[in-house]
Amino acid sequence: MRVLRYVSLLLAVQFIAACSAEPTPSPQPKMEASERAPAPTAEVAGERLVLAFGDSLYAGYGLGQGQSFPAVLQKQLEGQGIPARVVNAGVSGDTSAAGLARLEFTLEGLPRKPDLAIVGLGGNDALRGLDPAETRRNLDAIVGELDRRGIPVVITGMMAPRNLGRDYSSRFDAIYSDLAKRYDAALDPFFLDGVITRPDLLLSDGLHPNAAGIEIMAKRVSPLIVKELRKS
Repeated sequence: MRVLRYVSLLLAVQFIAACSAEPTPSPQPKMEASERAPAPTAEVAGERLVLAFGDSLYAGYGLGQGQSFPAVLQKQLEGQGIPARVVNAGVSGDTSAAGLARLEFTLEGLPRKPDLAIVGLGGNDALRGLDPAETRRNLDAIVGELDRRGIPVVITGMMAPRNLGRDYSSRFDAIYSDLAKRYDAALDPFFLDGVITRPDLLLSDGLHPNAAGIEIMAKRVSPLIVKELRKS
């Protein structure tokens, strides 16, 4: 049922886009104003630096200050006795290719090498029907570069709309588990699991989580983050 709900919502969005009377240019990817990555500050002793590198699901699309996934995750980590600074490097509209293009710039803008990187990209690739092989190459390059730099990774996965066909879905969905195995990364198989099926946890667009939805997602993912931080 979760998959069917997710697929039906994506179909609705794609149908509306396809039936527009006049095509409009794709919005330029942007980081939400209320959740831009904070400027470097003096680091607290023992503080763990976590990079949240993704798209609108990380950026805090449609949410207020302090309600994005990175912001809520940071609060949850601190509540578990782990002092952490989670840098929000989420950009709304980003594809995997756009993420790859800004990875080095993002890493160079951090005060130091992060203790952990959380990667959540690819959803916009599927919405645009991009070749899964391209998405795989880009995500492999992103995770591979983080691995090369000695930065542990947690991957938050996505699922493809089923109207793109069984072959597309199987090739796309497998990307995340394959990369997790290749790079020994922790994996949350479907980032919107438990939220996309509940309208009360979504914004009016039916695709992005509201503040309550983000709380649930962060609570589910935080054990993975804690486990990886304790390893390092």
